[in-house]
Amino acid sequence: MSPVILPEPAAVLANTDWGALEHAYGTAEETPAQLVALLDDDQHTRSQALDHLHHLVHHQNTLYVATVPAALYVAAILLNPRTALPVDKKPHGFPGPMRAELLGWLNSVADAADDQAEATMRRFGFPPEDYPPFVRTREIRPLLFSAVSACFDDHDPHVREAALAACVPLLDDPHLRHHRTATAPLLRETLAVSALWQYQERAVEALSAWGEDTTGLEVRRNPFAVCDAPTATSSSAGWDLAPGDAADLPF
Repeated sequence: MSPVILPEPAAVLANTDWGALEHAYGTAEETPAQLVALLDDDQHTRSQALDHLHHLVHHQNTLYVATVPAALYVAAILLNPRTALPVDKKPHGFPGPMRAELLGWLNSVADAADDQAEATMRRFGFPPEDYPPFVRTREIRPLLFSAVSACFDDHDPHVREAALAACVPLLDDPHLRHHRTATAPLLRETLAVSALWQYQERAVEALSAWGEDTTGLEVRRNPFAVCDAPTATSSSAGWDLAPGDAADLPF
């Protein structure tokens, strides 16, 4: 496999015809300004830019043509020191700085193009190969993984957990599956013992799917989980959707 090199953030902005792309509410011509605002000095401005990603560019687990270049930009800025700055938190939101939130968003994007999403689309009679945003998202998974995995040893534990969670759907890629061997111990040692049951669940389900031993691992789910569910702007937006629900469809 050839080395993967992320494009420069400025190149993503300049080389993308955003006005020709669409997100949940029409043309994505305002998206470049919002992407730049993710690194703004003002916390509220950064938080509004994050909301733009969640509510327009990747609204309700849906992949749009604008989602792919936005995901490339987000991946390219992950290690920028400004992503260590805080953002506004909504009730029940996941902890961590902007970097953790961006990893959570990439997690959701990757989820919408993983093997389970493909199976769901086929079950509903929608061939995923006929949906360009799905195809293109799958194509950039090696690029996304290169950025996400660089955060595995971040100094912030919330970022480390968000990075490990985000890598799980990316490792469905046939070119990346060999990384499961090295990632499995990290899931067991970090994510499976997280204070957040959503991360515990992510780790146990992934390890089980990868054929790893999950003996002794337990998901300590909050008995009031319906009230504790993450919001649409949290790091795990969409994880609580029931299997088979139409909302599982990544478009």
